[in-house]
Amino acid sequence: MTKIIDGKILSQELRNKLKLEIESLKTKTGKVPGLAVVQVGNVAASSVYVKAKTKSATEVGIEVIDHHLPEETSEEALLQIVNTLNNQDNVNGILVQLPLPKSINEQLILDSIHPDKDADGFHPLNVGKLSIASHNNENLLIPCTPYGCLIMLKGLGIELSGKNAVVIGRSNIVGKPMAQLLLKESCTVTIAHSRTKNIEEICKKADIVIAAVGRPKMVKGDWIKKEAVVIDVGINRITIEVEGETKNKLVGDVDFDEASKNASAITPVPGGVGPMTIACLLRNTTIAFKNANNK
Repeated sequence: MTKIIDGKILSQELRNKLKLEIESLKTKTGKVPGLAVVQVGNVAASSVYVKAKTKSATEVGIEVIDHHLPEETSEEALLQIVNTLNNQDNVNGILVQLPLPKSINEQLILDSIHPDKDADGFHPLNVGKLSIASHNNENLLIPCTPYGCLIMLKGLGIELSGKNAVVIGRSNIVGKPMAQLLLKESCTVTIAHSRTKNIEEICKKADIVIAAVGRPKMVKGDWIKKEAVVIDVGINRITIEVEGETKNKLVGDVDFDEASKNASAITPVPGGVGPMTIACLLRNTTIAFKNANNK
């Protein structure tokens, strides 16, 4: 029987732990972690994500400092706001919601966030720390989605050491840090991508497949060997016909129905990795607070 890895349950468990930890930190320090959320413009998907992150942060006791800026905000003005937040004592984590307007250099903005307040874990200094760390240190600010995937894998209670893991996708946000995390768990890691030859055969040898490529149902069921674990990071909106009506549907990078026939465990889309990403954002904010207060 294939296990469906429920990200909603796992993320709730992590949020419950964080809530208790934040209550304890408040008792000891008289303060709570602060998360500054910066959104430029009114992209509908961004507004949905920001609302979800703000709600989850508030529920665990994190103070949210909201900065919703107009679409025409200049790069210079945004840099000034980030610099102000870098020097604001009640701000421990800074999240700049992507995408930004085309007139703004996203990497420049992300690099301007102080590494100690980098809630997303994207700053080059934090990426470097993750790369050279001998193990997955609890004090590191780690990209949220990959860390959420690792928590899901560990939650299965399987021995990761020695496992063959294939990460499909080489982005700075998911693919590369995911590979780093798996290496530190002593997995043998292969990174596959759009130019990889014989990707199907590579996946068939994997004990763990993590798909983060942004292509609907790219990973077919027969790519998955018997008893492999599948983590589907993809979230793609497709249109389907239902009783003569065209409807939108969210699907992952994996053909869930077919892959489920071979996998020992698999994440659904939606309800899999997504909730873990938000929970790990709250984790990073709490760790940044603890680092700042030597707790």
